[in-house]
Amino acid sequence: MITEADIKRINELYHKQKAGTLTPEEKDEQAALRIAYIAAIRENLRGSLEQIKIREEDGSITVVKEVHDRKYPGGTH
Repeated sequence: MITEADIKRINELYHKQKAGTLTPEEKDEQAALRIAYIAAIRENLRGSLEQIKIREEDGSITVVKEVHDRKYPGGTH
């Protein structure tokens, strides 16, 4: 999970990078924070997408997560 402090640090490192004062250790930290940030965004998006329900023309409700699970059993795509 990404915290507000992590986001603040990402921004600090970005500004240091733009200024050309980023150390190799900070560059590694920046890369790790970016990976964690992207993973958190993907997890959040997946959670949102799994909540989608589609009302079909016949009035029935299709749950997107159930369709996905049937199409890709045992894995995520």
